[in-house]
Amino acid sequence: MTTVKIPHHARVLVADGRKALVLINEGGPFNPNLTVEHVLEAPDNPPTGEQGSDEPGRTQTQGRRSAVGQTDWHAAAEAAFASEVAEEIDRLRAREDLKALIIVAPPKTLATLRECFTDAVRKLIVAEIDKDLTKHPVGEIQRHLS
Repeated sequence: MTTVKIPHHARVLVADGRKALVLINEGGPFNPNLTVEHVLEAPDNPPTGEQGSDEPGRTQTQGRRSAVGQTDWHAAAEAAFASEVAEEIDRLRAREDLKALIIVAPPKTLATLRECFTDAVRKLIVAEIDKDLTKHPVGEIQRHLS
């Protein structure tokens, strides 16, 4: 468990590549009371074979041949979802509803979110935790953080 001091009315973003929960702390820093403010879910992501070719491509230019790597459609969808989540967090910040942000996400999602956040949002981040807690109930998330 990771202990984090969660300021009053701070937001806690719990995300992975398919789902994001925006929680708000209605309690104090040492006795948090997290409640769900917003839930974002990625659209269905069908199997790769239904999204594009299963075979990597090939190119030929002036006598040279080269293989082209296979597109990872699931990774692309997860990156697009992370971008949507970052935009939603920036909208919260623009409405002046966001004073402090704690991010909880698996390492890969955390890295993608870092790239997508605006500088204004980055300044509000008080903690980053590399865990996947999206499938846990809110009470359990709260126990993991306090």
